[in-house]
Amino acid sequence: MKPRPDPVGPGQESVWDYPRPAIAEPSTRHVRIVHHGIVIADSRAPVRTLETSHPPSWYLPPADIAQDVLRRSDRRSFCEWKGEAIYWHVEIGGMLLRDVAWSYPDPTPGFAMLRDHLAFYAAPFDSCTVDGEKVRPQPGGFYGGWIAPDLAGPFKGGPGSMGW
Repeated sequence: MKPRPDPVGPGQESVWDYPRPAIAEPSTRHVRIVHHGIVIADSRAPVRTLETSHPPSWYLPPADIAQDVLRRSDRRSFCEWKGEAIYWHVEIGGMLLRDVAWSYPDPTPGFAMLRDHLAFYAAPFDSCTVDGEKVRPQPGGFYGGWIAPDLAGPFKGGPGSMGW
């Protein structure tokens, strides 16, 4: 059953207006990730993926990510639109955050702009922001979308949303 979209407030966009199948688009928004006082990523050139009912996932170019904290994981997954993903750990001060980022080294042609960019789950980090506004993670722990205040839901990932 498709849920009823939440009302859209001033300056908001509804995830129910996003396309299906998913798309990727370049952005100039400011995306920043900080953990334990360390800047993990700081970008004004992200790519966001949009899909009906999902908050965007933000893919950041390698030049905007602290490469010294990244550790390659053995984990892999497959997206029907983007292709095969590989995963990354983040290590800070001896603490390893496992499988907290992913990338598509050889994305499908429609998502070529994601090549070598990394997306991060918001939940493991102290602060993930878009244009200075703190985000919250997409519910459920499976999807990697970031819910910013400028989005209207409801958002896929929580209980009862499997069939959306």
